[in-house]
Order: sequence, then structure tokens, then C-alpha cells
Amino acid sequence: MNKMVSERNRKLAEKVIRGLESRNMEGYYAETKEEALKIALALIPAGSGVGWGGSVSIADIGLKDAVCSGDYTVYNRDACSTPEEKRSVELQCLGCDYFLSSTNAITEDGILVNIDGKGNRVAAITWGPEHVLMIVGMNKVVKDLDDAWARARNLAAPVNAQRFDIQTPCKKTGSCADCKSPDTICSQFLVTRYSKAPKRIKVILVNDNLGY
Repeated sequence: MNKMVSERNRKLAEKVIRGLESRNMEGYYAETKEEALKIALALIPAGSGVGWGGSVSIADIGLKDAVCSGDYTVYNRDACSTPEEKRSVELQCLGCDYFLSSTNAITEDGILVNIDGKGNRVAAITWGPEHVLMIVGMNKVVKDLDDAWARARNLAAPVNAQRFDIQTPCKKTGSCADCKSPDTICSQFLVTRYSKAPKRIKVILVNDNLGY
């Protein structure tokens, strides 16, 4: 990444981390995906139960593969072969030690914004797992809450829709239509402005473009 962009990202990350800390959350900054992976694995003790929702960012830094090959109890929804098995694993994730995720957007003062289709991901972010560990590219940092909603709805969701075999307006046009389609991936909206449990939510900001 360009040196000037990296320097800007580092300075902006410092501001975001202060915002997270003011909201009872914890923040880290990694210059590279490799450094982010090292930080993430250092935060997860051996033997921990680890699960995740639908996140591209955790795969982008190799965290999924590292966890699956490491000394952890893994609740791997991606390995399920039936909807019933997948639901069972997703319920187990609500009681795991570390839930891995990203966020659709994060404001400069540390507010997290997420949109979900089925709701299992935002449910785990809200309550259940002992810790939530987020991998967040600096491309997801926005100025304020209005910008966070705009990013989540107009960028993250329409891009994410391209991954699935669904029939939504944003899948066809690339633009949010505020739809009520049976296939909508925008059923649940979550704003996380504070964590009641100190440092339960840990955010690793990465000097890279990750996820959508």
C-alpha cells in the first residue's frame, strides 16, 4: 500500500482505537494481514471454542484456516452439509469463547454498524460468546453514523449479495432498493455503540482493504 495512505491509516486507526476504548471495547492496529493474523492468534488461548458467522475478512487474513488447523474447538458452519446441521452449529457459536467476525462499517469514534440477513451474526455480536474478535480493514472506517449506514446499505450489502444464489434488486442492479424480497440479506440492523462487558469486543484494524 502507498506510504502516504499507510501513514494516514495509522493515524486514523489511533483515533478509532480511542473511540473503541471510550465505548468499553478494545482496539489494535496491524500494518499487514500477516501481523493481524499474529495479533488475532495471540488473543485466542489454546483450547478455546471458536466460531464465526459470514465474514470474508477473517478468511482474507488466513484466520479461518489457522483456527481450523490449530489447537481449538472449532464450530465450523462452513463444513455443514444440511440446513439443520448448520443451525445447530450456529447455536453452538452463541456459547463459544471467541466469535470471529468483521463489521460492515465502523465510525471514527468507534461505533460499529452491521446488517444481517438471518441474524445469527448480529445475535452473536450482541450477546452470547465470551469474546467477539473483529478483523476490520481500514476501508470500512467512515466519518460518522450516517456514513456507516450508507456504507453498509449501499456498498457492503449489494456487493455481499453477489456471493449468494438469491434474487434481490441489489443482486441484479448493484444498488440498494430497500427491498422486502424473501431473499433479502438486510433483515436485521445493529448499531453497537457500547459494550456492557469490558473488552468483550476486540477490533483489529488492518492497513488493507478487507471484505466488502
